[in-house]
Amino acid sequence: MSYQNIHNGFVFSDERIADFQLIRYRVAEFESLSLNQKRMIYYLSEAALCGRDIIYAQNCEINLLLRKALEAIFKFYSGNRESDDFKLFTIYLKRFWFSNGIHHHYSMNKFVPGFSEEFFSSAFKDLSLAELPLAEDYDVESLYHRLSKAIFDNSMYRKKKNLVDGEDLLSTSCSTYYTNVSQKEASKFYNELREASTSERPAMLGFNTRLVKDLEGVLREEVCKVGGLYGPVLEKIVHFLKKAKRYADELNQRSVLDKLILFYESGDPNLFDDYSITWVNNTLPKIDFINGFIETYNDPLGIKASWESIVYLRDDKATARTSILCDRAQWFEDNSPIDYRFKRKKVKGVSAKVVNAVMLGGDLYPSAAIGINLPNSDWIRSEYGSKSVTIGNFIEAHNQVFLNNKLYEEFAITPVETEMMKKYCLSTSSLHTDLHECIGHGSGQLMPGVTSDALGVYHSVIEETRADLFSLYYLSDPILVSLGLLPDREAYKGEYYKQMMSGLITQLMRVEPEQDLEEAHMRNRQLIARWALDYGADQSVLELVMIDNKTYIRINDYIKLRNIFAFQLKEIQRIKSEGDFNAARNLVEKYGVLVDQRLRNEVVKRGQKLDIAPFNGFINPILTPTFDSNGDILDVNISYEESFSEQMLRYSKEYSWL
Repeated sequence: MSYQNIHNGFVFSDERIADFQLIRYRVAEFESLSLNQKRMIYYLSEAALCGRDIIYAQNCEINLLLRKALEAIFKFYSGNRESDDFKLFTIYLKRFWFSNGIHHHYSMNKFVPGFSEEFFSSAFKDLSLAELPLAEDYDVESLYHRLSKAIFDNSMYRKKKNLVDGEDLLSTSCSTYYTNVSQKEASKFYNELREASTSERPAMLGFNTRLVKDLEGVLREEVCKVGGLYGPVLEKIVHFLKKAKRYADELNQRSVLDKLILFYESGDPNLFDDYSITWVNNTLPKIDFINGFIETYNDPLGIKASWESIVYLRDDKATARTSILCDRAQWFEDNSPIDYRFKRKKVKGVSAKVVNAVMLGGDLYPSAAIGINLPNSDWIRSEYGSKSVTIGNFIEAHNQVFLNNKLYEEFAITPVETEMMKKYCLSTSSLHTDLHECIGHGSGQLMPGVTSDALGVYHSVIEETRADLFSLYYLSDPILVSLGLLPDREAYKGEYYKQMMSGLITQLMRVEPEQDLEEAHMRNRQLIARWALDYGADQSVLELVMIDNKTYIRINDYIKLRNIFAFQLKEIQRIKSEGDFNAARNLVEKYGVLVDQRLRNEVVKRGQKLDIAPFNGFINPILTPTFDSNGDILDVNISYEESFSEQMLRYSKEYSWL
């Protein structure tokens, strides 16, 4: 396999699979770290990789069995490996790996195989017994039929997460957070637990459990912990966290690891709060990490959390930028356009760092976020603050993708907008993420009696919309230029145009035919843009226009567009602060869900001509330790040669515990 150097240490793989491209990222400072820092990173990275099976198991019950069978065919198939069927099978397997299972990571729909059922039957039955993932209750024939139906029967495992309003979201979703439980039963179960709680600092309910209804109709929670649900994996994670703790260079970092270990060993959500508070307060370390059941995007009800991990290094030079924002967090809160009732009177503990990723795991791999703000608990945010990370090497990688393809030229209405986006994107993209994560997510407050999950299935999209609007509103504020964060007063226009172009047009390249939007960030972007288009119609603030049978966005008045963002932010904050479920549903369903299929088809056709991959993912580096005779690490080397397939097969060999 050959690789092409693009920019500043990023190496783009020539591996383009279906709708995604892979990026090989580098860790610039690794070689200059001390031995103990390398040791700590190595063990934290092992803990990150050990959790791989959890996300496969959470996404669908068939994923682990199917992965083992698909990989066995890929490794041992003795037929014609140059045949169309085998090539299409390989694409299917790589898509499966990329999405951590049988469903697309964005659309949530089950993949449609390009290879024939006859090929799968022949390849499967050609495997030896030793190569098959046989369990006690499966013989070869029954296993084949189960896996074949999972792949080829369109009525089985149709969607990982269903969000169609009015349907039972649990019975129509394939994620494994609930077993034999209806949406009504689950909602009633957790509502009763909330009502029974008298705590002013409630732990997040059910985020690390599976809700199960037994044969007697009784609902109970299976807890993710050592000795419990996913116990063998969590035991391995704890093992490596304990090893990492030996090399932590300051007391607070050791305390963070201690509390996370205690949480994994007990499964007690109150101990996760203890860990989260300690993690938020620990703002100094050069090496930091996220490891746990974190985001609830994959649960239709927004309660259960997916397992994820990232290990990263602080970028001291770039962090100076986010420190400027954090030092003025109270100013941003006080001057935001939201109702004074919903403003935090005293913003506490807002910290943000620009970091460079070292290792990804679970739901953050291979497709990763570019910014993270935690913890998710509202009362911890209110009393202790939040910690944000902007993943600098990933943002730069994404920007280089855009700068080296013809996306802007194709979809910008004139060369003026194209040059504006290209000129400013390296500075505005990072700043947009910084404002979104460390100021946007850290802003506002809930009214007394309103719980963080009051918006139910609409919580995630409303929260992402709120943070994006906060960022968009402030991007055009003169303070950012005076602080040296933007080069001039025109820079924000490039980001405004890019965001509206994405929300209205270019993100449609990611949408499958005849499908509406379900992923929270896609809904968020379209909600803002479609709502702004509608709200500003009378003033012609922005509009969709047709030129030579192509659709473009035209922004006629950037100042008025900022005023629209202010109006939207005020209403979205009200919805969250008051827990106004009906208003959230009405806005999301009206603006964030439905796709203009004519426009979608046009955009996909234009994108195909440019050979643009709608999605990007990352290949992890390889960390190789050298041990002495006592088993202590003498050094850790980092390398980047592994292909995507090699990495996936190695991970399945070394980190399969379920």
